[in-house]
Amino acid sequence: MSDVTLSLAEAEALANAALIASRTEPHNAAPVARALVRAEADGQTGHGLSRIPSYTAQSRSGKVDGAATPVLEDIRPGAFRVDARHGFAYPALELALPELARRAETQGIACAALVHSHHFGVAGLACEQLAEAGCVGFIYGNAPKAMAPWGAKTPVFGTNPIAFAAPVEGAAPLVIDLATSQVARGKILAARESGTTIPEGWAIDADGNPTTDPVAALAGSVAPMGGAKGAALAMMVEVMAACLTGAALATEASSLFDGEGAPPDLGQVLIAIDAQALSGGAFASRMQALVASIEAAEGARLPGSRRLEARARAAREGLSLPRTLLDKIREIAGT
Repeated sequence: MSDVTLSLAEAEALANAALIASRTEPHNAAPVARALVRAEADGQTGHGLSRIPSYTAQSRSGKVDGAATPVLEDIRPGAFRVDARHGFAYPALELALPELARRAETQGIACAALVHSHHFGVAGLACEQLAEAGCVGFIYGNAPKAMAPWGAKTPVFGTNPIAFAAPVEGAAPLVIDLATSQVARGKILAARESGTTIPEGWAIDADGNPTTDPVAALAGSVAPMGGAKGAALAMMVEVMAACLTGAALATEASSLFDGEGAPPDLGQVLIAIDAQALSGGAFASRMQALVASIEAAEGARLPGSRRLEARARAAREGLSLPRTLLDKIREIAGT
């Protein structure tokens, strides 16, 4: 079936309607819809509108509390916690990010822990907002088990993304965002929702065999990025996001793809550094020199350039969505 094009505003309104129709309060539906459409516009379809069926199933069942209001708990001048209260992560992020930037400006560095949280989408979008406020930003987040340790076939880690962003004077922030797995699990979900196969090398099935079937991949394990090194990075993120916040480990967290079971109870840690202050005022010029050296290298391109191109194209032309997915979202929204 052919794809259907929606404007960004139309896509956001539809996502918002589907969430509200599924026991999500409007004050939570709005930031969730915004985040999903931003992900879709950036070409990150696995964290975009393909999440609507699973998000709404969880809100309807109460696995995620669509009425939750996040609460900020002060710990130290440069550290605080935001309790998402088993609601969606995006309202908690919207509460945390401006406060994090403000504290970094006064303290030089600040850290926030999101607790009782949920899937937080494209990690780089949160860091990008910190960079737009003049900070170097980091975010670590854990996820339900999906990836086996190197040499094993039983999942122990999540895809456990890590992202970083830095301001670039006169240009868009530099954003580096990656899953510690070979591919974000959301891309496999998107393939399942659209009825397509996945490339070989992305995942193994439950018996440890390579597979191109997204259903078998979701029942098995995604492959770690870079072999043993990716698995080690996943463990580092698990420490930062689960142990440091007191969240559920990947082996304890419930699935993000259905409405069954207890809340996933995930954690995220964000760090913001006042770039100019820590560098003695040299950060902006050093970044410009670094960016220039990369751009001068034949064949090189800055990380995130494709994301910015996709974002600009989506703003001009709208979003092209699989008809099967669009029909499913419209059915949920009752439109």
